[in-house]
Amino acid sequence: MAQLTLSIPLFSMFFAYSLISGVVSTTFTITNKCDYTVWPGILSNADAPALSTTGFALQKGETKTITAPASWGGRMWARTLCTQDSTGKFSCLTGDCGSGKLECSGSGAAPPATLAEFKLDGYGGMDYFDVSLVDGYNLPLLVVPQGGSGQNCSSTGCVVDLNGSCPSELKVTSSAGDSVACKSACEAFRQPQYCCNGAYGTPDTCKPSSYSEIFKNACPHAYSYAYDDKTSTFTCMSADYLITFCPTPSTR
Repeated sequence: MAQLTLSIPLFSMFFAYSLISGVVSTTFTITNKCDYTVWPGILSNADAPALSTTGFALQKGETKTITAPASWGGRMWARTLCTQDSTGKFSCLTGDCGSGKLECSGSGAAPPATLAEFKLDGYGGMDYFDVSLVDGYNLPLLVVPQGGSGQNCSSTGCVVDLNGSCPSELKVTSSAGDSVACKSACEAFRQPQYCCNGAYGTPDTCKPSSYSEIFKNACPHAYSYAYDDKTSTFTCMSADYLITFCPTPSTR
């Protein structure tokens, strides 16, 4: 009996430590409110384990829940206008991950794509997250923390439809001529001042461009270029996350 009595407080201490250290897993609830099917993709960081899925279909109005282990980091996005050819090869007009399959198999999104980025249980035990348009934009996306705490624990995203207002030199169109995505200036022009590399590889030398400011004005809480940190990084303690593609309202 003495041994059993001692084990109870030891278990309680372990459980309390688990809560403090972030061992408890995080839940991502992914919802598609677009008027069409999307195919979410997931890429784990190099130092993080792969999740239970890296790619799947999400019909209009459908929701899928995924659990991530402690300290997971990675990105999520939506692929659109996906098809499978007669040989079984799977591909998407936007956000394609190049695997040729429904699952992304360790590959990221081909620009342009709206990204939700996460690092769970990071510095100070906080989750760090953002919505990024650095690689361009393909659809509206909103991230809402659930049940977390912290001074900067609030929702972020880009809920505006940027495809209609995208400058012609950045616009990606379908075979029918519809605007389906908007490139970043880096992707479109491949110049250091837009890509924040080479002589422009520091926060002091790489400044917002007229193109990144289009994204920033429309979506002030999303990353618009590589060093857009001050207004675009959010933190939470012990939160779960709701990720919505084409949130309501999808335009402003």
